[in-house]
Amino acid sequence: MPRTAAMTAELQQHIREIPDFPKPGIIYRDIAPLLASPDALRAATEVMAAPFKDEKIDIVAAAEARGFIFAAPMAILLGAGFVPIRKPGKLPFETHSHAYDLEYGTDELHVHVDGVQAGQRVVLVDDLLATGGTMQACCRLIERCAAEIVGCSFLIHLADLGGEAKLEPYRVESAIVY
Repeated sequence: MPRTAAMTAELQQHIREIPDFPKPGIIYRDIAPLLASPDALRAATEVMAAPFKDEKIDIVAAAEARGFIFAAPMAILLGAGFVPIRKPGKLPFETHSHAYDLEYGTDELHVHVDGVQAGQRVVLVDDLLATGGTMQACCRLIERCAAEIVGCSFLIHLADLGGEAKLEPYRVESAIVY
């Protein structure tokens, strides 16, 4: 199901806005109502997968935790495998890792060394594109696997925060843009 203005409006009805969370001046976009609605969750997943349906995707990968919610059903829709990208100490096998800077410190992501193979076509997924740091780190990690990143898919894109620039040259698709 491709994204249309009507579909975007329908999905937005399931996003709860919580002002001043987690701090004053922030509007938190709460996806819990969307997740609780089987129809909205199905529609969101279909809209997120649609731009990649003819791209012969091998792997849908996502960083924990909310990205997993959308990535696994997207993988099924795209006839692809699902690969989790996790924080240190969460994967039991040998991993590739990528450390990246946060506003106040660093973080690290891992993927199993056999999770993504060289040349595989990958879509990276998350629920939200804000500043882009986590997804940029996911891209760097998948690049280390010598896979081809076809694009990145998000439920919500907060365009004013500039995260899309960090993901260049990769294709960015979003179901909802604020």
